[in-house]
Amino acid sequence: MLLVMQARSKDRRIKWVYFILIYLGLFLCLLLRRMCVRLVTGLIKGHSLAGEQPIGIIKEENVMDINRVAKDILKHVGGKENVSDLSHCFTRLRFVLKDMSKADKEVVEHLEGVIQVVISGGQFQVVLGSKVTKVYDAMLPMVDLESGGGEGGQAEKGNVLNHVLQVISKMFTPLIPAIAASGLIKGLLTAAKLVAAGRGVDIASNDTYILLFAASQIIFYFMPVFLGYTAAKALKCNEIIAMTIGGFLCYPQLDAIIQDVSAVTRIFGIPVIKGAWTIGESTRVFSYTESVIPILLAVFVLMYLERALEKIIPQILQIILVPGISMILMVPLTLCLLGPVGIWVGNGIQTVYYALMQFNAVLGGAVVGGLWGVFVIFGAHRALLPVGLNDVAVSGKQNLLAFAGAANFSQGGAALGVMLKSRNRELKGVAASATISAVLVGITEPAIYGCNLRLKKPMICAIICGALGGGIMGLGGVYGDAFANNGVLTIFTYAAFGMTPFIFYLVGIAVSFFGAAVLTYFVGFDDIPDKGDGAAAVNRAGDKNRAGDENRAGDESRAVCENAGENEILLGSPIQGKAVPMTSVKDEVFSSEALGKGIAVIPEKGEVTAPADCTVTLIYPTLHAMGLTMDNGVELLIHVGMDTVKLEGRYFQKHVEEGAHIKKGTKIVSFDIDKIKEAGYDTVVPVIVGNTANFAEVKGLEREHADCDTPVVRIIR
Repeated sequence: MLLVMQARSKDRRIKWVYFILIYLGLFLCLLLRRMCVRLVTGLIKGHSLAGEQPIGIIKEENVMDINRVAKDILKHVGGKENVSDLSHCFTRLRFVLKDMSKADKEVVEHLEGVIQVVISGGQFQVVLGSKVTKVYDAMLPMVDLESGGGEGGQAEKGNVLNHVLQVISKMFTPLIPAIAASGLIKGLLTAAKLVAAGRGVDIASNDTYILLFAASQIIFYFMPVFLGYTAAKALKCNEIIAMTIGGFLCYPQLDAIIQDVSAVTRIFGIPVIKGAWTIGESTRVFSYTESVIPILLAVFVLMYLERALEKIIPQILQIILVPGISMILMVPLTLCLLGPVGIWVGNGIQTVYYALMQFNAVLGGAVVGGLWGVFVIFGAHRALLPVGLNDVAVSGKQNLLAFAGAANFSQGGAALGVMLKSRNRELKGVAASATISAVLVGITEPAIYGCNLRLKKPMICAIICGALGGGIMGLGGVYGDAFANNGVLTIFTYAAFGMTPFIFYLVGIAVSFFGAAVLTYFVGFDDIPDKGDGAAAVNRAGDKNRAGDENRAGDESRAVCENAGENEILLGSPIQGKAVPMTSVKDEVFSSEALGKGIAVIPEKGEVTAPADCTVTLIYPTLHAMGLTMDNGVELLIHVGMDTVKLEGRYFQKHVEEGAHIKKGTKIVSFDIDKIKEAGYDTVVPVIVGNTANFAEVKGLEREHADCDTPVVRIIR
């Protein structure tokens, strides 16, 4: 009776451990989500571009029309006819385009919801952050990839390595959510085991533990099945047949046959190859469960086999004979050649990686921890996924993502440094959400593209501290028992191989995160001016202008682009010439003032200059149009000539870069008036207040001669 009571008491303690951990996990997730939304909303509230919704990495779903965003992006990458292939990762849409020149990178970068556009590896990559899956799902029905859209993509005509990386990405990216879930479950189980052990309870034999552990192993045990599907989809062959081959490799009876090394097994008289190998101190027998490379080789051969069979078998019989003959041929081919070769290749990769770690684990950790963020920029980190997955399949452990975790935390730390240092409230919001994304779930693209790479110095700080953290992990012999993306939620994955390596892991991520935050804060960076500080700057500039121009005739000229009155702003002309009503422009888009009110200038001098201190927010690729944001919040759109976009930049020259903060009178773009006229184009220049709706009144002022010191637009707040 006493033994029964003790057993029941032990079971109750185990259950309480599970309940406590589950509720703590749920509470942590909900708390972090609430903090994230409140923090970012508070930081960016009221600091959006005029006429737009607040900008930030985290938005409520109802703020953005997902379907409209998908349509806008598709339109400006050249339309569905230009899309050869479409995929996505955690934060990016990845387009393979038939003609890259048809995609308008500048326009796409300024679409709602788009964080950044990256052209790399033959792909046009649109960084969207956490909403990428919703946009991808909305866009997929809009593109017809089944009707041959996948043929003739630009990447396929280019670098072979780029194409290989794209195929690898397509094979492994769809598996990442399941792999991440597996890592999370294993991390929670490891935490539960540690807590229970501290109470003197062993939960390894508990039913709940066993079942959850089994759930965490499924993605790896049946890896040949899942990889069979994704590989077949990437290589455009029969997915179900490929999955069937993968299922065959995982079949328990086949596994027993393969592991019985002493027995000779034949298929069609051909011996099935078996064997064992030694890596480090462990010896293992052939097993295709959890394997990676054998199924990839099998699907690669299946692709060519299917194409050959489809050429010689009548179409009416293909539905039966092609899959049937494929299976009959692929089974012996896989068992007698492709499977063993795949196992040997996988073991070879693991042996080389193991040797490198034995040679200098500190150097290996420092290289991966420092450069992982750079790999992410170019998409090259996807090429390393098979190495890590193969490591888990062969040895049951991996440290690749441990070192990558140092990079994840360092990117998050650098973003935190940006948030603490920057005075730009919009940038603070971006950095805050990027920090949470990197630290909580290991998604670093918002940090990299949203602030670190954009500001340059934080990226360098992240690389340095990521290398330090990775080196510390290598020194401590850190390993994890799951291939899990690094973040707070998967920390305990790296506690499975002892407390000492786990402590080194914790020290590594602490050095990476806090080191990058502190280094970024003290090294500093070129901050982006906050529009909210514009009014004070304008008043200071106005005081200096008035002090230096006391002898200038005309109070009106002295008041250009300063607060003439408490609620009045006077803007000078960015073009030297004659100011005429906007309604006189021979283009209905401008004359109707649909884009906003303003003034038109008939140019006398081919130069666009800043009418006041401002930020160059946009320069169109053909240089005929640009956007300026005055320090007092007024947004100007300047369009040089009518239909001059067709000149494709001829007769135009750029003098400043987009994003630059410039002083009054700075030359932005110059153009040849005579050459443009000779080409048959009207040279009139509309100057439009893009955020007209934010003001009580916007009125153009006609002038026979105007320049940046002559008021041509009066704005009433």
